[in-house]
Amino acid sequence: MKLTSEFFHRDCLDAAPDLVGKVIVRTLNDGTEIRLRITETEAYRGEEDKGCHASKGRTPRTEMLYRESGLIYVYLCYGVHYMMNIITGEKEQPQGILIRACEGKYNGPGKLTKALQIDKSFNGECIENNPRIYIEDDGVKPEIRTDKRVGIDYAGEEWAAKPWRFILDEE
Repeated sequence: MKLTSEFFHRDCLDAAPDLVGKVIVRTLNDGTEIRLRITETEAYRGEEDKGCHASKGRTPRTEMLYRESGLIYVYLCYGVHYMMNIITGEKEQPQGILIRACEGKYNGPGKLTKALQIDKSFNGECIENNPRIYIEDDGVKPEIRTDKRVGIDYAGEEWAAKPWRFILDEE
């Protein structure tokens, strides 16, 4: 069953762990379909969250975070890797979920977007009823563990240490 925008219309701390175990389905321009199970997500929650792009307020870069849940937010990290997020929560309350990893060798958000051929053209598209990419629930309910978020030391120890990374527990 395809996830709808309603799945994301809730707090990122509720939606992010529920996204682990779901399947990203990407249809390439040549019709090839790639299906990958999500194994790791990370939540970013509002202007108060120093790890969230919205912590600096509303800017052209962060505008997407203030929009409707279910929209795709893609940004370029360090000028090298695209990162794919899904907006969550209420409009005007910036939140999102970074999809960090999928099964197999896609153990980082940059590797994942490269494999799925995700670029800036996806920014602002709705994940629901999208002909290029969607997420489905095939009924898998994995065990999940939490950990601190990755790559946000700039946010300070309090925010970097939040257990807002959700990982499929394979043990």
